[in-house]
Amino acid sequence: MALIAIIDDDPDILEAIETVLTAKGYDVVTAKNIRDGEKIVLGTNPGLVILDVMMEEPDDGFFLAQKLRRKNFKNPIILLTSVSKTIGFDYGESELLPVNKFLEKPISPEDLLKTVEEFFQNRRQ
Repeated sequence: MALIAIIDDDPDILEAIETVLTAKGYDVVTAKNIRDGEKIVLGTNPGLVILDVMMEEPDDGFFLAQKLRRKNFKNPIILLTSVSKTIGFDYGESELLPVNKFLEKPISPEDLLKTVEEFFQNRRQ
C-alpha cells in the first residue's frame, strides 16, 4: 500500500491519523516537527504528505511545503488547519501555498480517508 507522511506536533492528532490510515492498510511515517518532517519526506518520498500548518511557529506548515516543492517533491501535500475556521480565512489557491488541499481540523476519519483515497485514485488514472 502507499506510504503517507504525517507531520504534526500534536501527539494526539498524529496518533489518531496514523491509526486511521494504518487500519486501512496504508504505510505511515511520522514526524513531530518540520526538521524531522523534511528528513522523512526527502528520505522516503511518500506518495502523500499530511502536514499541520501551525507547529513550533505559526507558519511552519507553509514553510515546509514551500521548501519541499523547491527541493522538487512532486507528490500531493495536504495541509491541516484550524486557523481558517477560527479566523474565517479562506486560503484559496496560490503559488505561495504549494499544496494540493486544505483540510479543517478536526477532521472525521471518514473525510480523511475519502480525501486520501481520492488523491491515490487520481494518481493511478
